[in-house]
Amino acid sequence: MFQFLRSLPCVVAASLTLQMAAQSGPAGVGSSANNVLWLGADHGVFSDAGITPAVSGANVLQWSDRSGNGRHAFQATLTNRPNYITGALNGKPVMRFTAANTDRMLATGISTANRASVWVVARYSSLPSPNPGVLQGAAPGDAYSATPALKNMGMWVSSATTQVWGRGIQADGTSRNVTMATALAVNTPYVMNTVYRQTAISQYVNHGPAGSVASDGTLRSWTDMAIGAQAGTEVWNGDIAEVIVFNVDVNEAQRLIVTSYLAAKYGMTLTASTDVYREDQPARGNYDHEVAGIGRTSIGNLHTDARGTGIVRISNPTGLGNNEFLIWGHDNGVLGAWGVGDVPTGLEGRFQRTWRASERNTTGTASVDVGAVDITFDLSGLGPVDPAELRLLVDSDQDGSFADEVPLEGAWNVSGNEYRFSAVTALVDGARFTLGTTDLRSTPLPVELLFFEVEGNGPVVDMTWATASEQGCDRFNVERSADGSEWIDVAEVTGAGTSNQLLQYSAVDEQPLTGVNFYRLRQTDQDGTMTWSDVRSLMRTITDADGPFVSPNPTNGPVVLSWPAGTPLPEHIQVLDASGRGLAVEQHPLGANGLTLDLAPLPPGIYVIRLEQAGRPKSIRVLR
Repeated sequence: MFQFLRSLPCVVAASLTLQMAAQSGPAGVGSSANNVLWLGADHGVFSDAGITPAVSGANVLQWSDRSGNGRHAFQATLTNRPNYITGALNGKPVMRFTAANTDRMLATGISTANRASVWVVARYSSLPSPNPGVLQGAAPGDAYSATPALKNMGMWVSSATTQVWGRGIQADGTSRNVTMATALAVNTPYVMNTVYRQTAISQYVNHGPAGSVASDGTLRSWTDMAIGAQAGTEVWNGDIAEVIVFNVDVNEAQRLIVTSYLAAKYGMTLTASTDVYREDQPARGNYDHEVAGIGRTSIGNLHTDARGTGIVRISNPTGLGNNEFLIWGHDNGVLGAWGVGDVPTGLEGRFQRTWRASERNTTGTASVDVGAVDITFDLSGLGPVDPAELRLLVDSDQDGSFADEVPLEGAWNVSGNEYRFSAVTALVDGARFTLGTTDLRSTPLPVELLFFEVEGNGPVVDMTWATASEQGCDRFNVERSADGSEWIDVAEVTGAGTSNQLLQYSAVDEQPLTGVNFYRLRQTDQDGTMTWSDVRSLMRTITDADGPFVSPNPTNGPVVLSWPAGTPLPEHIQVLDASGRGLAVEQHPLGANGLTLDLAPLPPGIYVIRLEQAGRPKSIRVLR
């Protein structure tokens, strides 16, 4: 198979502890049964109805729901669509809403209940109306309504005080507005959270109390939810990065875990008494990816089993006390063992990805001990696994190295592709951990596809890809589509069978379409199993056929960079290595329409020729 680069139930009067197998919701809290809407700007943002991923600056038609319920947010009207902006908040993308355009999106069909827990990560650039709206929940068809009696739940910011406020309408029609207590600064991101409980509606900013109002514990239907501008003058001018909605009131431990996940992801600092996860700090390595956690604030407010969207699940702490938490995240390293050193004697490899854990309490104590825990890895799609060859590596002395550690044995197959190390006591506050293997042949731990790219190269399109390892790979087929639904094969390349080495491939589409071309890579195993890569798109115009283009590609020496007669000479020609570093390469003119670039002295690898022609930049990937 080819992998493409990817207990204690307790109900108390005021909250519901979400404890069930495979806590896959945000930060490992809940699942699709109660996490009824989850929108993140780093996941499933499309410029059309779920086919073409949005590029930075593009208008967004669909914002996909990652809760598992398929309640995607849409905006059919072009002029009302927000823009997708990459790298805007702690390196993460955001959805940028413009008040002048009444930018907004709508999710419908949400499964609601009398209780709710809502989080929004947002910042405003200005407050152009009395009550700019962040989100609003209502009965079917009323989410954009300007009528106060139809705004069943929601979150706003007062332009008069810059304070965030919320509301809920009870089943009897009584409107309960949360008192405003916390002012927000312009261009500053916040984690805003409202919890609709049995006796009150409580509001929080960066986990701190931000207002409350008594309630009878009921909420009228909020199956439709508007994000951004609401009707009338309640328009939002600023960014929204993430929206999380539960149809239950999560308990206090779970609330802090979800807020910690959002604060780490978007680079916000919580107060000392609530900052129970510190591994996201730059000085500690920025372990701010797929943060999840377990914890307890009291006997009735605990969370003891979490996984989230990552492959690590931690559960069953034996010594979890009041106000104690164990929260972890990873460094976004590759889920593969190819090319990774730093392993103890007896191991042949380990994941490049490492995780780091905070084991802390809410009183400022440096560290605590939640006892032994079970650590489970879901290795679905990562090739064959012999649990006897798996090793858990923990950097117990926190010197940044695993080579001097004693690997932990004892992994066992829980079910399917899940492998567990039981009763682990090696985790301490700040410890890094990862997974290793004693045999890269029978338990390779691969992430095989390193990249798949398409580049226009004059009249043709070059496709390049590389694998770190292959398990029974028979062949690759490059497929092309004009609409993202009907696909044809345009190239076939033989695979390597089984390999644990870096392998580079290329193919050419000699007859690409004018307009949008969609490409994807299909890999077929020797047993007939097929797997597809993510889709890549390329826009071609008639002028693309004017070059410049490179041949031969791949090459084992010089290449010819050429362009048709009568077209402008390329400018600023530069050869870059895979890290973007400029290289000194000999250039020899070939008349008025070409030159040679001598790549022979360079080691085998992936290079980019970057140039400009008539002010139009172009990059051409070359395999050496």
